[in-house]
Amino acid sequence: RLHLVTWNVGTASPPPDVTSLLQLNSLGPTMDMYVIGLQEVNSRITNFLSDLAFDDPWSIFFMTVLSPLGYIKLSSVRMQGLLLLIFVKHVHLPFIRDVHTHYTRTGLYGYWGNKGGVTIRMSLYGHTICFMNCHLPAHMENTEQRLDDFEKILEMQFEGEDIPSTLDHDVLFWFGDLNFRIADYGIHFVRESINNKRYNLLWEKDQLNMAKKKEAFLQEFIEGPLQFKPTYKFDLYSDVYDTSEKKRKPAWTDRILWRVKNLCQHASKEGEFSEEEQTISVTLNNYISHMSYGISDHKPVTGTFGLELKPLLSDPLVTLYPEGEWSAEHDVLISYSAVPEFPSSAWDWIGLFKVAFRHVNDYDTYAWVEDDEISSNKDSKQVYMSAAEIPDMGGEFLLCYYSNNLQSIVGISQPFQIQPNRTLIEKDLSQEENSWMQEPDNLESHNEF
Repeated sequence: RLHLVTWNVGTASPPPDVTSLLQLNSLGPTMDMYVIGLQEVNSRITNFLSDLAFDDPWSIFFMTVLSPLGYIKLSSVRMQGLLLLIFVKHVHLPFIRDVHTHYTRTGLYGYWGNKGGVTIRMSLYGHTICFMNCHLPAHMENTEQRLDDFEKILEMQFEGEDIPSTLDHDVLFWFGDLNFRIADYGIHFVRESINNKRYNLLWEKDQLNMAKKKEAFLQEFIEGPLQFKPTYKFDLYSDVYDTSEKKRKPAWTDRILWRVKNLCQHASKEGEFSEEEQTISVTLNNYISHMSYGISDHKPVTGTFGLELKPLLSDPLVTLYPEGEWSAEHDVLISYSAVPEFPSSAWDWIGLFKVAFRHVNDYDTYAWVEDDEISSNKDSKQVYMSAAEIPDMGGEFLLCYYSNNLQSIVGISQPFQIQPNRTLIEKDLSQEENSWMQEPDNLESHNEF
């Protein structure tokens, strides 16, 4: 289950609550992956430079919401105001490989990244999947420019060997502030149609729908029905369309589309392609806007999808677990085994993470698999971790094996308990007691003063 968000946030700070946006209260099964594409994230030069060194406020915000629920930030890519974040449940980490990011500038002849696309691709259970968050040129008259820019973004190539081109991925998701408008109809007819919930009257003059009938490269992209109000342009903190002097005509600027490669290849050979042959299918369960969010002049749009995959990978590359009972009072051992074809490296490491960790660098400590190895046989290897490195307070933790060659976590243990360092805790308690015993004197002198 994949939940995809697109939102032009208009340089605003994160809202107080995103429960409904992420459907955290939904009664069905929880999501396996969240893909969050934002446009117009505050990108004043000072903000942008500090965000390059540290996570930006939006990334921190979504990590704070999702990490306690068992999701980690798998990857992110930022270009000026464009930000793309992907979060996944721990259980899927060993089956996600070859994660790569890319960005394409199209604004101001490609010199300035205020428009363009940011992309993350991966192999998920052996299937190639690509996510593309775009911000295309504005204004009614720029349809051709939008299409030209999108074609340019589609042509970009990831760096690295054997990575398919964008359109060669098994599934490609395209979303963002695509800026397509409603042509021909006047503002009063558009607003009347919206007020009467007769959105279908506007569909045939939606510029993206019109372009899909003419442009071959768009015809393979699928979109759910636009059964929600156009998401642009609103007065801030309201669900009232633009009352400023410009009185912008409402439009479905914020969209989510997808393309399944197998369907495209076999569409022309009808009758030759049976359901059984298809190893991946995409089902749209929900395509809606969220009217309650008013921090920008756009409303966010979400798509909830079912991805059905016949796994081409079913075993993790590395299996690992903590040996015996772990305690912060003594050195501990980690056992792991790798499949024969695993491309290990001297730079591989095993990290100790709190269960609600945020991303791959959010470890409490780590051990190098070669430097800290203490035993090895054909079935498994053992690595030690010093007691000095283990958090004194103990708690619930996970072990993750990070592959330098694959640039990803390739094995994750079950959660396990670490017993606290009782000696240190007792020492701390006795120090607290002593300071408490001296407290009355301090209070007295404080009162005299």
